[in-house]
Amino acid sequence: MNKIEELRNRLSQAVTQMRALLDKASAEGRDNTEDEMTSYRAMESSVDKIKQEIEREEKLASLEDEQRKVVNEPHKPNIGIVIDRSKEPIESLAHAIYLMRFEPDDKRLREYREQSMGIGEKGGFMVPPQWSGDLLSIAPQAAVIRQRATVIPAGTPPDSAITMPALDQTAAQNMYGGVSVSWTAEGGTKAETDLNLKEVTLTPQELAGHIVVTDKLLRNWGAADAMLKKQLGLALIAAQENAFLSGNGASKPIGILDAACTATISYARAGAGAIAFADVRGMYARLKFGGSPVWIGSQTILPQLMAMVDAGSNSVWLPNKDIIGPVAGTLFGIPLILYDRSPALGTKGDLVLADFSYYLIKDGSGPFIDASPHVYFTNNKTVIKIFTNVDGQPWLTAPIPLEGSAANTVSPFVVLQ
Repeated sequence: MNKIEELRNRLSQAVTQMRALLDKASAEGRDNTEDEMTSYRAMESSVDKIKQEIEREEKLASLEDEQRKVVNEPHKPNIGIVIDRSKEPIESLAHAIYLMRFEPDDKRLREYREQSMGIGEKGGFMVPPQWSGDLLSIAPQAAVIRQRATVIPAGTPPDSAITMPALDQTAAQNMYGGVSVSWTAEGGTKAETDLNLKEVTLTPQELAGHIVVTDKLLRNWGAADAMLKKQLGLALIAAQENAFLSGNGASKPIGILDAACTATISYARAGAGAIAFADVRGMYARLKFGGSPVWIGSQTILPQLMAMVDAGSNSVWLPNKDIIGPVAGTLFGIPLILYDRSPALGTKGDLVLADFSYYLIKDGSGPFIDASPHVYFTNNKTVIKIFTNVDGQPWLTAPIPLEGSAANTVSPFVVLQ
């Protein structure tokens, strides 16, 4: 780690400590003590000094670069005009990867390496913003959950944990988190009331992937750009979607299908390996209404839906028995999405009814990208790695008791067991 990176790490740590000092007092509902403010002012002074040191080191590093260029510049005969490309723009993501692989000292890469959160060359390059949007562009099928969830931006520092308040709406309290309201006679004693809160903490976890391409393809970066952006982007989105659905919370998000997700209602299936009208009707009755829910399910459930009948043996999903006209796209008026990542028929979660606006996603730093020839050096191939940071889990901590009927609960996440 060079001196500038070390100073930046110290600066980041000092700022984090300052924020923690202020947040502690705020969380306790008080002003900072004199000792705390003395510590805060000392850290503030330290931050100013570190900034000055960084400025001096950067200026010195620039002078040293210029000096090395003068001293080490090899003699070249004057055979024509030398083109300086350092001020030309990097034209695409594939062009940037080409430079990382074949011209890693290109000055145009410097600003993107410096944005890599102070973790040095092993951290790769921050994907320039003009391409990160294309890289993580969201197609409807690619990101069913993310595009409907509540997404919290990275913020500063981007990979720090964030804690969100959540009402304690368990049966022991009520739908309003323990707040009780009563009518009071004139001059009567008002009933005491309170608000019970829980906490939901999200800490962005690292998600990494890689792709191997031939050096020949990478040199033709103009042709490779669309393929690289599409494949890398889809791979990242797919891994995130899988975790939002079924992640177990171990260095990854907590998905709505996992046992640790206490907000989910697991609805008991009427018959093993099948989906009956009673299942769909029962799941619908347990949904927390008021948002924008969708059904998601595996394509393997289609034969079950097509054969689904009511108590009078009437088809409830196909428009008619001779299959003329389009197949229904809704269940009880709620859109049905055939989701590639749903478990197969007969498995928990092969059919889900969910309002994903109650699912929190916290983005962190990234995406970062880098290229290396070492693993496949003799094969003339390059490994391109990409990584980002993200976390997710439901906002609710338990199903919600119905008002006036605490024994009966509803949830924005209803999963067929």
